[in-house]
Amino acid sequence: MGQVIAIVSGKGGTGKTSFTALTGSALSQLGHRTLVLDCDVGLRDLDLALGMTDRALMDFSDVVAGRATLEEAAVQHHRLPNLYLLTAPLTTEAALSMDAMHALLEQVREQFDYCLLDAGAGLGESFRLATANADRIIVVSTTEPSCLRDAQRTVMELHDFPAGRLHLVVNRLRRKLLKSLRANIDDAMDAAGLPLMGVIPEDEDVPSLLGRGMVDGFGYYSLAKRATKNIARRICGEKVPLMKI
Repeated sequence: MGQVIAIVSGKGGTGKTSFTALTGSALSQLGHRTLVLDCDVGLRDLDLALGMTDRALMDFSDVVAGRATLEEAAVQHHRLPNLYLLTAPLTTEAALSMDAMHALLEQVREQFDYCLLDAGAGLGESFRLATANADRIIVVSTTEPSCLRDAQRTVMELHDFPAGRLHLVVNRLRRKLLKSLRANIDDAMDAAGLPLMGVIPEDEDVPSLLGRGMVDGFGYYSLAKRATKNIARRICGEKVPLMKI
């Protein structure tokens, strides 16, 4: 059976969708059949990051309503054969019930090794749908105090989630900012109250490349690409040291 991982954040602007796209592509390049599923009904943008807007003709509401099978609705990436996208509906009228999401993800677990659920920012319905049906949860935050406080609030909402299945990723890390705040990664972990899954340094290539849908267009020395590949390996159970930034 495959594993479903919810990617959440306490607020917008943490780079959660970029993280989902890059980590999903890294898992697929490690040889795992990977589905990235956009849970942000009405505000979807994971298809843009993957360069698949013109290919994603159906969404998860089509599968739930029986208008299409999961195989038909999940679109294969044009350059990464192990990576698939199942996008969210464009209108909130097609919102999913908890039972329907549970049934959908049971199908997903049977057909994919990993599924990353890109939840909408905040603690709304998208967050609840993703986290209630996930096997693991990754909270994405930056080192900004407001983001860390929101991450901590997010953890409070997940207090019943099993220990060892809830992790923190510190994204868009800028060394100069850390120094100016007199903070470090331990402070970020303590503030969020979570074990660390990985650290992703600020990478100027991320907005421009993902804005053009070039999830596979990063150079070998891309810091973000290296960091998310390390996180993907940790998700798969490997012990990989943190990058030096």
